[in-house]
Amino acid sequence: MTQQDDDIFKLLPLREPTFFILLSLSEGEKHGYAIIKDVADVSNGKVNLSTGTLYEALARLLDQALIERVETDADKDDAVTHPGRPRKAYRLTTKGERVVQAEMMRLHTLITAARQRLGLEPG
Repeated sequence: MTQQDDDIFKLLPLREPTFFILLSLSEGEKHGYAIIKDVADVSNGKVNLSTGTLYEALARLLDQALIERVETDADKDDAVTHPGRPRKAYRLTTKGERVVQAEMMRLHTLITAARQRLGLEPG
């Protein structure tokens, strides 16, 4: 195992909201409100993020270098037409992609073990 792999596995397991935020961003960059809506959709309504929870998680994910802020053309246009704080968009970093994949594999391993133990899958 490389140092980079070790850094990834130290971040696991992910909390459910964190997993869904990263999963949402795996499709491409999104603004906060789009992340909230997508997480609710992809989790079938099980995870409903408040704006406070979302932005706290985004700050942590930025600190961990799992996501990065991106400036979009809409940000530049909004600055001209809507003075004040511009909307922020985020995207996964390569490290963030690796963390999502590692968490997915971790969950797959758990499900496979449970299915085998319960006799739902051949051992």
